[in-house]
Amino acid sequence: MIIRRAELADAASMTALQNRIIRQGGTTAYEDERGEAQIIASYIAPPEHGICCHVAEIAGQLAGFQTVGLNPALPEGWAEIGTFVSSEIQARGIGQALFTTTRTVARAAGVRVLNATIRADNRPGLAYYARIGFADYSADPGWALKGGEVVGRVSRRLDL
Repeated sequence: MIIRRAELADAASMTALQNRIIRQGGTTAYEDERGEAQIIASYIAPPEHGICCHVAEIAGQLAGFQTVGLNPALPEGWAEIGTFVSSEIQARGIGQALFTTTRTVARAAGVRVLNATIRADNRPGLAYYARIGFADYSADPGWALKGGEVVGRVSRRLDL
């Protein structure tokens, strides 16, 4: 497995991976598929709020990516983390490998706390963030998808 910084050449693979996850449903708050321009602007080359985005490659294929960016709704020194790993290969160490690099880069950028806001029905996501040391600090049990289905969400933090 190779962990490296995301590049513009990764946009198509990252978009395809995230859109597969969105179509499967249940493990992301995103409900609408995204285009390459959105992936570039959100993760690879964000105009002002991005801190880092790393990809995991296995045998030359994108297996997942992890991003950290500033969120104006969070306190100073906090940043938002998001992780996207292909569902067929979750729980095989990809997220852990990504996080080892992400943590180092986030600390070097001055991030003191990482925030992960996860759908409450996203068991793999909740398990992953607990496994790498994130702890619950807030919950919104009434959070609903745009179609009205209430799934709730949990906010977890990790002090760096």
